Amino acid sequence: MYANKSVFSQPMELELTPVAQAEYQELSELWEASVRATHQFVRPEDVEFYKALLPGYFPAVRLTAARDAAGRILAFLGTKDGNIEMLFVHPSYRGRGIGSRLVRHAVAQLGCTRVDVNEQNEQAVGFYERMGFAVESRSETDAEGFPYPILHLVLPGCACGASE
Repeated sequence: MYANKSVFSQPMELELTPVAQAEYQELSELWEASVRATHQFVRPEDVEFYKALLPGYFPAVRLTAARDAAGRILAFLGTKDGNIEMLFVHPSYRGRGIGSRLVRHAVAQLGCTRVDVNEQNEQAVGFYERMGFAVESRSETDAEGFPYPILHLVLPGCACGASE
């Protein structure tokens, strides 16, 4: 379904759209591909545990998809109450500015100024720091109580956008 990113050399045209419930399975597949490519520190059985929780997570957030010209979902963002709750980019499309565009949208249009990131996901930590976020605090475990430390990041001094 997704092409190899080496094929691409031109900037992509993207459309940011809401996600329909009928697309949750597609989001789950994208989520799993992204997590397996970027979260090597998570035990395989824990990936399966989190995957089983996705159907409950999706309706609890405002979902925004980044779609290519053919309408395929290349990445998605979940936000709630000023927080970026989830951001996943298909591994074939990482490094193409899609995540940055979704974060800029979350900040400017949805009023998001906070995000939690796995401390062990150094690429994600660096990404959010390049986007202007700074570490505010740290938790030893994730929200499910697993031993994956979480960094709580905030966008300092931001008086941005509207709230959800």
